[in-house]
Amino acid sequence: MDDLLAAPAETAGGLAVHGARAVDGSTPASTRQALVDADVPGRLAAQNPPLWDLRTAAGRPGSGAGLLPRLAELAAELADLDHVVLLGTGGSPLASQALARTTGHPLTVLDTTDPGRVRATLEDRLTRTVVVLIGSAEVTPEVDSIRRAYRRAFLDAGLSEAEAGRHLVVVTEPGSPLAAATAEWSAITVPADAPVGGRSSALSTYGLVPCALAGVPVADLLDQADAFAASLPRPQDNPALALGAALAAAATSGRDTVALVGDGTGVEGLGDWVEHLLAGSTGKDGQGVLPVVVESPDGPGLTGPDVLTVSYGGALAAGAVPVGGVTPDVAVNGPLGAHFLAWEYAAAVAATVLGVDPSDRPDTAESARHTEAILADPPPVPTPSSTTGVIEVYAPSGTPDDLPDALRHLLAGLGDHGYLAVTAYLDPHAEAAAARLRPLLAALTRRPVTFGWGPRYLHSTGQYHKGGPQVGSFLQITGTVKVDLPVPGKPYTFGELQAAQAAGDRRALAGRGRPMLHLHLTERSAGLTRLIDAVGSLRA
Repeated sequence: MDDLLAAPAETAGGLAVHGARAVDGSTPASTRQALVDADVPGRLAAQNPPLWDLRTAAGRPGSGAGLLPRLAELAAELADLDHVVLLGTGGSPLASQALARTTGHPLTVLDTTDPGRVRATLEDRLTRTVVVLIGSAEVTPEVDSIRRAYRRAFLDAGLSEAEAGRHLVVVTEPGSPLAAATAEWSAITVPADAPVGGRSSALSTYGLVPCALAGVPVADLLDQADAFAASLPRPQDNPALALGAALAAAATSGRDTVALVGDGTGVEGLGDWVEHLLAGSTGKDGQGVLPVVVESPDGPGLTGPDVLTVSYGGALAAGAVPVGGVTPDVAVNGPLGAHFLAWEYAAAVAATVLGVDPSDRPDTAESARHTEAILADPPPVPTPSSTTGVIEVYAPSGTPDDLPDALRHLLAGLGDHGYLAVTAYLDPHAEAAAARLRPLLAALTRRPVTFGWGPRYLHSTGQYHKGGPQVGSFLQITGTVKVDLPVPGKPYTFGELQAAQAAGDRRALAGRGRPMLHLHLTERSAGLTRLIDAVGSLRA
């Protein structure tokens, strides 16, 4: 790490990128120089449509400044509603969550259809809750079902239609599907200037409104981004260009996995947002950068022959070694507002080099279509290929029946170039132990292993799984719902929706011929304990 920090860094607006020039210089030809020769920095900064969708202009610093007085008024008007619940999918909620965590302000992001988690959130300070709905192009099943549940809960609590409307803030464009879906509420509406892709909306109305209501000083965020923005058109002294060129140079020379790890210097939760950004921007047309969020500096998966290790954080003092015994290839440090802008720009640069459109999401809707079909016409309940205690195993023919052997069979198929995606359709709070599987499996396989909560990941790494290089293997975990919750106005429950979303994703992956092992926990807590023990036994 000392050598990394001793080398010249690229800095602007308080953000520094260390190591990027060395990564670019390790390839036969400079990716960065090719980008400069093609005037990519200037074209990106100007939002040239072939490189960066014009719709992201609303997410650029400057546009948010005019919103600040309205946000201050809204926060004052709703000051008695101190439990802010954000409903949305994709990059906007993840950016808001990172900002709230970094600044220490409470914000509840509800992007799951797990009935236990939905019920627990509905029962938490209901009369003091303000629900923020964000979106434009589509109303996802999770947002639609949860907003229905909240409306019913407010009315059942004795609130009138007008009183319930005060508890709902909708951030969308006039005439959007979300505006139409919430028309029956007397909701507070904050219009968004233009449709902004979720991956590029951290600094837009979509990202700022929930954070302002949670008490986050969003003016500081915009100031940070504004101070950084002046560097974007420059061919030199442009940290975002340096970062994007390093990501692209690594990807095109065999290191197409990016291991992301926080360095402990004051930026919390950014990795989840960067994972969404990189996977969704680059994972299509058989191309892509696979992001892997590593839990801690000593977590497995930070190194490997096809891995670019990137640490991130706030202030980083010269001589500091914040990432344990692993020296990252690239270190990115600075204020969060600059981080958001730098990573959005860098992802667009990487996508440009890979030859894909960073704003396109051609594969994210496929699982949703399968989900709708399953809800409309439920298939017969399948028979497990084997059962181990409280774990039902659903595996393709030729897979061993024993649970540890079935796991070994899946892992053996990774080879030297594959990755494993663990996806859990469970309660991310009550069953948080499921996330322990990622480091355990990464240590076993020494291959990239990602972990995602369903259905959240469908809008991020789900795009990469289906549109990126087809080398992934999948371990899906579902669980029996003991106490279900109806979706008001729909002929199904949250548990049925959650199960259909998991099944829909399995169909989408099966259509691509990807290896899949589905484990169903008939008792969730006991099943997770048994599964973790089974993975641990594979070391023997």
